[in-house]
Amino acid sequence: MGAIRQALLLLIETLFDLYIGIVLLRFIFQCFRLDFYNPFSQALVKATNPILVPLRRYIPGYGGLDLSSVILLLLLKVTELLLIYFIKLATIPNIVGIVLLSISALLAQTINIFFFSILIVVLFSWINPHGLQGPLGSLISQLIQPIMRPARKLIPPMGGIDVSPIIAMLILQLSNILLITPLQDLAFNNLK
Repeated sequence: MGAIRQALLLLIETLFDLYIGIVLLRFIFQCFRLDFYNPFSQALVKATNPILVPLRRYIPGYGGLDLSSVILLLLLKVTELLLIYFIKLATIPNIVGIVLLSISALLAQTINIFFFSILIVVLFSWINPHGLQGPLGSLISQLIQPIMRPARKLIPPMGGIDVSPIIAMLILQLSNILLITPLQDLAFNNLK
């Protein structure tokens, strides 16, 4: 593969994945009703509003779920994968396989957001016993609460040691293996 094609692939993957990450974080923050007025939340809103506001005119929400964000995420990931496959193989693959691969990639990215958020909180708790501070730290702490609550009910802190993050991270990795891997296999079978 030529250097220009490699550079083009790098640019496509970086730009698409960066914007997909921003839209996905906004969607997750909306789902869990995290602090809307946090400066980091406001930055996500400003970065995504130019596309989401017009899209919401045609795709309304449903049951408190922002469907326009979901559709935008799926369209971005499908477009990214189609471009990558076209540049690498000079063909357009089966659209069903691409859609399934896009769904699995978005689910995997969501799981990774929660996994690394828990990991960040754990690492910072070793460095600073008062936890994460600042606007971003506050959001990360709020973000992991829906996952940590059930884990803490399952295994409460013992003698000042909280092992619930290990349980939560283990459950996230298991869901990655049991949910995402079969979906990726199905997607790759449809791409052939």
